[in-house]
Amino acid sequence: MSSENLTVSETSSPTPIQRPRRLRSSAAIRRMVRENHLTVDDLIYPMFVMEGEAQKVEILSMPGCFRYTLDLLLKEIAEIYALGINAIALFPVIPESRKDDLGTESYNPDGLVQRTVRAIKENVPEILVITDIALDPFTTHGHDGIIDEQGVILNDPTVEILVKMAISQAAAGSDMVAPSDMMDGRIGAIRQALDAEGYTDVRILAYSAKYASAYYGPFRDALDSAPKFGDKKTYQMDAANSREAIKEVALDIAEGADIVMVKPALAYLDIIRQVKDYTNLPVAAYNVSGEYAMIKAAAAQGWIDEKKLVLETLTSMKRAGADLILTYFAKEVALMLK
Repeated sequence: MSSENLTVSETSSPTPIQRPRRLRSSAAIRRMVRENHLTVDDLIYPMFVMEGEAQKVEILSMPGCFRYTLDLLLKEIAEIYALGINAIALFPVIPESRKDDLGTESYNPDGLVQRTVRAIKENVPEILVITDIALDPFTTHGHDGIIDEQGVILNDPTVEILVKMAISQAAAGSDMVAPSDMMDGRIGAIRQALDAEGYTDVRILAYSAKYASAYYGPFRDALDSAPKFGDKKTYQMDAANSREAIKEVALDIAEGADIVMVKPALAYLDIIRQVKDYTNLPVAAYNVSGEYAMIKAAAAQGWIDEKKLVLETLTSMKRAGADLILTYFAKEVALMLK
């Protein structure tokens, strides 16, 4: 018999017992069996504060993100809290006149970060304030640590400054400090110092697996904190490594971290998964500035559906294992999910 004469029933395979499409056939059933859910409770909103009054300056490489003076920042925080966002990560824009080689402004009790934290806790006390622990916004050279005459980043002297910074932020009312510097031993030193000063309830969100990434460019524009020489590869992780991430996470957990983080997120979903499988601690992922900027740029050209792509991107981080996501899309997503 020629193949031309075969009927459909004669050429088709046996009727499948399993039909996975049954569980995709309507929106209701898709919602019912959905494995991962993105909610506003997952989101932490990174925000930028600067000196001055009544100013809101858009960051050119991060459309829709702004540097706020404190008065306008407080209004924005009240608005996002009303949308259900429970936490912000605060980053300061430090004037050049307040920077030095040692980053001493970082632990000034009346510095921009400290004043901002106090004001936030007075005006929106329920929101969690997470403060960054790193020297790059405060140093003239833009590196995360103290440097010697040869330009080498000095680990232990840097940790001493980071400890002072953490204590100063805790005293101002920070709910959680987030060391992003990648110096060895800083989590243990900060935890011991916080406990010794009576700040046992201040949490540590450790940037445990922070990679030396090209995705950080727009963020450095936002803070004017790009390194003035060299790069950060002697302290941030090599993008080719994965086992090293688990080593860093293990050390931070042993030293007292409450939450561990992978940064960036989108190109490191495999690392998020490995970290999630390794630990029972909450795992955070940072949807960084370059990831944000790429979506915004493509949307501006009309090449993508921004809303759908944002939700798909953040859901991929949840699927990989992230419990929390720092994202500049937080306000937009809160509005989408409302």
